[in-house]
Amino acid sequence: MQISLIGLPGSGKSTVGRQLARRLQLPFFDSDHVIERRLGCSIREYFEREGEDRFRDLEVAVIDELTQKPEGVISTGGGVVLRVENRQHLHARTKVIYLKSSPDELYRRLRHDKHRPLLQVADPLQRLRDLYAQRDPLYRETAHFQIETGRPSVAALVNMIMMQLELAGMTRP
Repeated sequence: MQISLIGLPGSGKSTVGRQLARRLQLPFFDSDHVIERRLGCSIREYFEREGEDRFRDLEVAVIDELTQKPEGVISTGGGVVLRVENRQHLHARTKVIYLKSSPDELYRRLRHDKHRPLLQVADPLQRLRDLYAQRDPLYRETAHFQIETGRPSVAALVNMIMMQLELAGMTRP
């Protein structure tokens, strides 16, 4: 079984993905970490030096590779849905779960985070609202399941995902 998690930055893809993989006894892959290991530097540094297009090209190659593994849980970068190839590979090869968070909820969660380059702007809340407006339709188009993150704990979100997978006949109850 291949499962992938998509959603805006800060929606919990890595944290929830790690716990979900443990629960399902599957390997866990964080596409951003795979990219950083390949680059030998942070995505932020690469992004600044080479630009977004070069980064997205590399992301397409990594997503193509990860989605061809026989099983696992893949946590993706927030902008993964911007490229059509990624949307197609994720949807066709994995069960995609969209961790849907409102921009206000994300801002509350991330307002003190200094490690997210996208939010190092004058108005981070407006930035999150713009990203949501641009990406939400793409996340919905790509996803098989949508989970509202709201305020539940990580364990509660994993349980919600497990219930969706069971209802879809993808796991043993």
